[in-house]
Amino acid sequence: MLVQLFKSGSVDEKEQKQIYDLYLENTKFINNWDIVDISAGNIVGAYLYEKDKARLYDLVQSKNLWERRISIIATFYFIRQNEFDDTLKIAEILLNAKDDIIHKAVGWMLREVGKREIEIEEEFLQEYYKKMPRTMLRYAIEKFPEKTRKMYLRGEV
Repeated sequence: MLVQLFKSGSVDEKEQKQIYDLYLENTKFINNWDIVDISAGNIVGAYLYEKDKARLYDLVQSKNLWERRISIIATFYFIRQNEFDDTLKIAEILLNAKDDIIHKAVGWMLREVGKREIEIEEEFLQEYYKKMPRTMLRYAIEKFPEKTRKMYLRGEV
């Protein structure tokens, strides 16, 4: 409901801020990947676009798994605007994450970067693919040609 209201165009910036604040004040009730995936980019990312992104960097350091996932998924909004810096910075921070649910989210966002600018994704992968959890790497290279995928997975790139 909040996503639809935020996106509806019937709310002004003050009301969008209220939705954004309400969302982040209630992350203790966010307990599922699909809730994050449908809402983080559409509320947090959309609100923070063209604003200070410091809150994302607070979320990425949270002990709360879902807040960490919010931090990376929120950047999907930026990716759709062809802005990748925050995605790559947060992905780098999450390279040592222990949770598979985070690995999948980071890999997915890297893949989305690659759909728009493959060179940027590959530059990131060149630097970090050997350090990445296997699931993160698999998600990131999912759409690569088979030969390239196998080279990454064997560590031969």
